[in-house]
Amino acid sequence: MSKESVLVPESKGRSKPAFTPPPAAQKVKVGNPQWFVPLMCGLMVLGLLWTATFYISGQQWPIPQIGRWNLGIGFGLMLSGFAMTTRWR
Repeated sequence: MSKESVLVPESKGRSKPAFTPPPAAQKVKVGNPQWFVPLMCGLMVLGLLWTATFYISGQQWPIPQIGRWNLGIGFGLMLSGFAMTTRWR
């Protein structure tokens, strides 16, 4: 038997599907809601005004019944605003 007499079947070529590009990547919204920055700034300013009012009024305002706890409220408001700055994008 010679090599020429042996018939080897020829494989059929596969049809490839047409190229389809991947879907366009959607932009992921990075940032904070619109209310975030005004609230952050508002808390810092409100805390500053609360503390300044307490000192300027001779410790009579904003709430006379709680005395020096007015300082805690003022500093708490300011700290809340400053803590929000760590999440600001």
